[in-house]
Amino acid sequence: MRTCTKFVNLFLSEAIRPFSAALLTGRNTSNGMLFCLTKPFKILMRWNHNAGVLSLPITSKEWLFNSLHSTKIGAMRRYSHSVAPMIRAEPTRGLIDEPVQLEVTHLLPSQQVTLQSRLLSEDANWWEAYAHYVSDSEGIVQVTRDKSLGGTYVGQEPMGLIWSMKLAPGSPPGMRLRKKDVTVPFSVTISVYDGWISNNFDERVVLASVVLERFYMAPGTTRLELKEGRIIGTMFFPPGPGPFPAVLDLWGGGGGLVEYRAALLASRGFATLALAYLGHKGVPQPLQLFDPELLYFEEAFNTLNNHPKISKGNIAILGLSLGFTIALMMAVEIRSIHPKCLVCISGSHYHLLEKGKSDAHPAFASDADKIEMKEDGTMIWRNVILPFPEDSKFMVQVDKISCPLLLISGEDDQNWPAPESAIEIEKILEAAGKNHLLTSLSYPLTGHLIEPPYSPHCKESKFKMHSMNKTVNVLWGGETKPHSDAQEDSWKKILAFLKKNLAPQHSTAVAQAKL
Repeated sequence: MRTCTKFVNLFLSEAIRPFSAALLTGRNTSNGMLFCLTKPFKILMRWNHNAGVLSLPITSKEWLFNSLHSTKIGAMRRYSHSVAPMIRAEPTRGLIDEPVQLEVTHLLPSQQVTLQSRLLSEDANWWEAYAHYVSDSEGIVQVTRDKSLGGTYVGQEPMGLIWSMKLAPGSPPGMRLRKKDVTVPFSVTISVYDGWISNNFDERVVLASVVLERFYMAPGTTRLELKEGRIIGTMFFPPGPGPFPAVLDLWGGGGGLVEYRAALLASRGFATLALAYLGHKGVPQPLQLFDPELLYFEEAFNTLNNHPKISKGNIAILGLSLGFTIALMMAVEIRSIHPKCLVCISGSHYHLLEKGKSDAHPAFASDADKIEMKEDGTMIWRNVILPFPEDSKFMVQVDKISCPLLLISGEDDQNWPAPESAIEIEKILEAAGKNHLLTSLSYPLTGHLIEPPYSPHCKESKFKMHSMNKTVNVLWGGETKPHSDAQEDSWKKILAFLKKNLAPQHSTAVAQAKL
């Protein structure tokens, strides 16, 4: 077949050379007929065994002559052999929450192509997505305009090649894409292939590609490792001298020091302290489980508030999952601090700490029978603390909250009863005459892990329970498309909420940083 292709290349003139790389899809050895499929033309050639040459039957010659002089000749000239397909991205370097415009040019009219994205994570796993498109009459695909007709997403989705990423086949199960070194961007390669394909991309020829660099830290954003007294964390400051409004960033029960959301908040104008408080080697040993008196968190808040680059008294607390509960507890139970506002994502007002104990998950010991198990052993925890106890001592006294509160929950949260908790909190605040303080966002078909926009949806993954020193598989919930929409929408509203409540006097501080 390669020999036949070579003869085709030699035979075709400059006028039809753009089609010399056409896919040779069939050869009938009995009559020497060779089919050369091109777009938008189909040429039938005859192989002369005796002469060893290719010839066009007279009907094909007439058809080719007419085609060259038809109204399509402009399109044929456009795809000369010197113009290869090209993919353009704007911007190629941008923040992780910044949309990208992708356009593929110099294709054939109505050409079927596949766009693929690939990313190598810091734990050496490949993540990828792909989508099927058809070029327009000018040979152009615009991802912001055109609809994907198949792949890891469908429809008009400008950022679908990012948020629909999944672990590549053969990868270890239960992994989650998270940035560890925020000083280095994610590098995402976008490639274009001829035809609609769904696998074995490494075996196909790439028509064009472009590399996107996706940053969590904007230029001028600074990162400072913090170890002050008992406090372990990382501080991020926006460009400029300050003082800046600030956020205390609390992640969940997975523990460790997670920096990427804090870095992105600083890139959007808010100095942020990512606080380690669980499962981190630098945290004092008694805090490896928890601090029942909240002294560690009081100290962290005051450390942030007293920093010379921070606008004193202009601090929010943001928490996800376990961090949700801690944020509520801090606002209600630590009388010496006064946060300006709270952002609470995917958590509950169930009081995790029993008096005199330091176990962040006491209900798992007493209500283990409420844990649901899938066939593969993945755990569903959402019913462990349901129904909520009637005794108020087991619940955070949210009626004592005196600052604006933004609640964010996914209605398909399979890890924790965040939707039920949001409803209960709304009832409590309304009864206390404080419903004006509450903004509640509830997203259908959205799971537990509501992250910054365009982060790939994680439906289930491995999770380390530090209080029990074991790793389990946990179901987080959500469906990819609606969950991704929720991440994009909630992030915009988080930034708007923080700007409204933290920065009325700091309009210059929250100007969005651009790469």
